Amino acid sequence: MLGEPLAPMPLSWISTAAVSNSNVTVVDRVPPEMLYMVDAHWYQFPPLNPLWHSILGFAIFVLACVSVCGNGMVMYIFTTTKPLRTPSNMMIINLAFSDFLMMFTMGPPMIINCYNETWVFGPFACEVYGMLGSLSGCVSIWSMTMIAFDRYNVIVKGLSAKPMTFNGSLLKILFVWINSLFWTLAPMFGWNRYVPEGNMTACGTDYLSQDIVSRSYIMVYSFFVYWFPLLMIIYSYTFILKAVSEHEKNMREQAKKMNVSSLRSSDAAKQSAEIKLAKVALVTISLWFMAWTPYLVINYAGIFNTAPISPLATIWGSLFAKANAVYNPIVYGISHPKYRAALYQRFPSLACATETPAAAAGDDQSVASAGTVASDPANSA
Repeated sequence: MLGEPLAPMPLSWISTAAVSNSNVTVVDRVPPEMLYMVDAHWYQFPPLNPLWHSILGFAIFVLACVSVCGNGMVMYIFTTTKPLRTPSNMMIINLAFSDFLMMFTMGPPMIINCYNETWVFGPFACEVYGMLGSLSGCVSIWSMTMIAFDRYNVIVKGLSAKPMTFNGSLLKILFVWINSLFWTLAPMFGWNRYVPEGNMTACGTDYLSQDIVSRSYIMVYSFFVYWFPLLMIIYSYTFILKAVSEHEKNMREQAKKMNVSSLRSSDAAKQSAEIKLAKVALVTISLWFMAWTPYLVINYAGIFNTAPISPLATIWGSLFAKANAVYNPIVYGISHPKYRAALYQRFPSLACATETPAAAAGDDQSVASAGTVASDPANSA
C-alpha cells in the first residue's frame, strides 16, 4: 500500500524499483513511529538515487570539518589573545560559537542519516535537530546584525558614540539568544512544528501545511529572522560606506592643501579603507543572500503553493544554509588583521598566504586612517 513502511531492502534493488514501481516512495524507509510527522506531499516522490545520499553525506562531512575547525580556531584565537578580547569582538566569538554549534550538532546526525537513507533517530530527536538548526542559524543572523550595528556606531557616529563595554556586549549577546530561543522553541509548543523534509534525512519547519497556524509562523519568522535583520545590515553598511567615503574625500583635500600625495604612509601599496569596507559590505550581504535565500524560497513556495518542491531542491536549500557556517570564519575572522597576526604566531602553517605579523600589522595601519572617524574599523569588526 502507498506509504506503508517496507522492510529494509538492498540499495541496488531500491534504485531499480524507484523507476519500475510507483508504489516505492522516498518515505518508505522512514521508521513507522515517524510517519505521522511526514506530509503527504512527499509520498509522490520515488527514493533518491543512492549516489545523491553519498554526495550529500560527503558534502556535509566536509562542511562540518571545515566549520568546526574554522570556528573553533576563531573562538580559540579570540579568547586567548589579549588584544583581541575586546567588547566588540565578543560578538564575533558569539557568531563563531553559533556556527560551531550548527555543524557540531547537525553534521554527525545528517551523515548517519545519509548512510541509512532516512531519519533513524526518532520523532523527538527530529524536533531537537530542527530546533538546534533553526536556533544556531537565528543566532548567526542576529550576531551578524549586531556586528554591523557596532561598526555603524563606531564608524558613522565616531567620537560621539557611546563606547561599547563588556556589560553592553553581554547584554546584546543575551538579547540575541533569548530572541532566537523564542522563535525556535515556538514550533515545539504548537506554533508550526519540526518535521522530516525532502529526502527524509533532515528535519525542519513545516512549510507544507496550509493551516493558518503553520503559515503564519513561517511569515512572521521569516520577517524577524530574515528580512528585518537584512534591512538593518544594509542600512548600517550604507551609512558606513558613506561616512568612510566622506572621510577619504576630506583626507585627499587636506593632502592637496598640504601639497602632499597622501596623509597616509604606503598609500600606493595599500588599498584605501573605503575600498576595503566596500568589499567587506558586499561580501557580507552577498553571502547572506547566497546562504539563506534558497531555503527561504523553498519555505515560501511551500506555504503559498507557488511551485513544486522536490526532495532534491530541499537538499540544496539546506546545504546552502549550512554552508554559511563556513563563510563566517573567513569573512569575520580571517579578514581581521590582528586575528591573522595571532594565527600566524601560533599556527604559522595555517596563516593566510603565509602572511607575517608585520604584514598584518601594516594592513591594520592602512585602515587606521579611518580611525579619526571610525576608531579603526578593522579592529571593531
